[in-house]
Amino acid sequence: MREVSSSVFLRERKPFLQALVQALNERYRYASVLATDAKTYMYRMSKGGVVIMEDKRFSERGFVARVYDGEGYAEYSFNEIDEAMIPSILRKIDDELIPFKDAKPEMTAVLKRKLMEDTAASFVKSTTYEIHPDEMGSEAIVERLSAIREKALNSAEGLVDAITMVSYQEIHKLFLSKNRDLEQNILWTAGGVFAMAPKQGNLTRSGRSGSVLGGMEFLDKLDEKAATIAKTAVELISAEHMIPGEYECVCSPSVTGMIVHEAFGHGVEMDMFVKDRALAKEYVGKPVASELVTMRDTASDLNDAGTYFFDDEGTLATNTVIIENGILKTGISDALSADTLGTAPTGNGRRESFQRKAYTRMTNTVFDPGTSTVEEMIASVKYGMLLDEPTSGMEDPKNWGIQCMVNVAREIRDGKLTGRIFSPIVLTGYVPDLLKSITMMGNTFETSGSGFCGKGYKEYVKVSDGGPWMKATIRLG
Repeated sequence: MREVSSSVFLRERKPFLQALVQALNERYRYASVLATDAKTYMYRMSKGGVVIMEDKRFSERGFVARVYDGEGYAEYSFNEIDEAMIPSILRKIDDELIPFKDAKPEMTAVLKRKLMEDTAASFVKSTTYEIHPDEMGSEAIVERLSAIREKALNSAEGLVDAITMVSYQEIHKLFLSKNRDLEQNILWTAGGVFAMAPKQGNLTRSGRSGSVLGGMEFLDKLDEKAATIAKTAVELISAEHMIPGEYECVCSPSVTGMIVHEAFGHGVEMDMFVKDRALAKEYVGKPVASELVTMRDTASDLNDAGTYFFDDEGTLATNTVIIENGILKTGISDALSADTLGTAPTGNGRRESFQRKAYTRMTNTVFDPGTSTVEEMIASVKYGMLLDEPTSGMEDPKNWGIQCMVNVAREIRDGKLTGRIFSPIVLTGYVPDLLKSITMMGNTFETSGSGFCGKGYKEYVKVSDGGPWMKATIRLG
C-alpha cells in the first residue's frame, strides 16, 4: 500500500497563503484559508460505446478565506495567488466584503457570532491505495471495464445490455489559520455494474455499486458482482407487482444503509435545528429506535468515500454517535451551526467547492452490527420479504416521513425463500415506527459510497452509508 502524494500546486502556493493568513490575522480576530486541489474522472462502458470524461463539477483548484470582525464571519473565494496578489486580496476583503453587511435590508440584523476555537494542530495525513488510476492509465481501465461487462453479458441469456462504470477523485486540501497547519491527501474510487433485460416493451434493470478509499483495485469488487447482477436482471422478467401492506423484512446492508441515510441522515444535520426544520431537535435524549440500534456518522473511523481528516472549516474529523441503544444522543454540525446552538462542532462542515458555503453534511453514516446471521433472520420470518438493491430515497426531516425505492423483493414463507420476486417496491413509513420495529441486527457489516448526496437539490458532497443485515417491519407498496 502507498500513500497519496501531496499536491505540487498547493505546495508551491502555501508560502503565499501563509503570508495572507498572517496579514489577515493582523486585521481580524480570526482568519483562516482553505485551499483545494481536486480532480475527478469518470469511465463508462456500454453498448453505446466508451465515455471518458473529467467531472468539472468536482474538479477544482482554489481558495476560500474566512475572517471574523468581532460580530460575524465573512468569506472570500479566489482561484489563484502569488506574492503580488496578496495586497489586492486584502483590499477586496477590507473594502468590499466586510462593508457588505452595512447594505443589509431594513428590519434585519447581523447574527452575533463567537470567536471560533483555534487550538494548535499541525499534520500531513494521506489515505492509501494499491493501484493509482494515473499509473494504470485510461486504456487499461477501459479494457478492464470491457472485460467485466462481457462477463455480465455472458452470465445470463437474454440481456440487451450491460453497463460498467468507475469514477475516482483525488483531493488535496490545506487548512491554515494562526494556530493550525493541516494537510490531507485523499483518493477514493467508486462505480457499479448494471444489466438490462427486455420485459413487455420495457426493460428490467439490476445493479450493484460501491466504493473504496483507494484506487483501481476497486475493479476487483465490480468483477465479483457481474454474474449475480446479470442473473438478477433476467429474474426480474418474471417479477410481480407488490401487494401493498406491512411486511416482516430482511434488509440487505445496502438497503439498511439507505434507511440510515434517509431516516436519520439529513434529519440530524444541525443546521436544520437552527432553522427549526427537523423534528429530531425535540427528541434528543429520548427513544427513537429499537434498543438494538446504534447509529453513527464518522469521517474518522471508516475507510470509505466520506472519510477525511479535517472538514472544510478546519475542525478535526470525529466519530459521532447519533443514536445509542435506541436513544437519540445528538446531531452532527458545522462550526457556525454549533455556535448558534451552543454545542461543539462535530467536524461535518463541508463545501461542494471552494466557491460554496459550508453546510452541515453527513460523511459515513451507518448502523452498528449486532449478533444475528442473515440465515437466522430469514428463518425467523413467517411471511415477508428480503429487500435488496436500493435505487433512491428521500425524507421529510420536519415530519419524519421516509420514502425509498427498492428494486428487488424476494418472498420469504415459513423461514425460506420461495423464489417469487417482486419489483419495483416503494418503502414508506414514519421513521420512529420503522426504527422501533427492528428486531434483529446482523453480525456482518458493509458500506457503500457510490453516489453524491445533495442538501435538497444542491450542494453535493461524497458520502457513504451502510450497516449490517437487518430485520424490521416495513410498509411496502
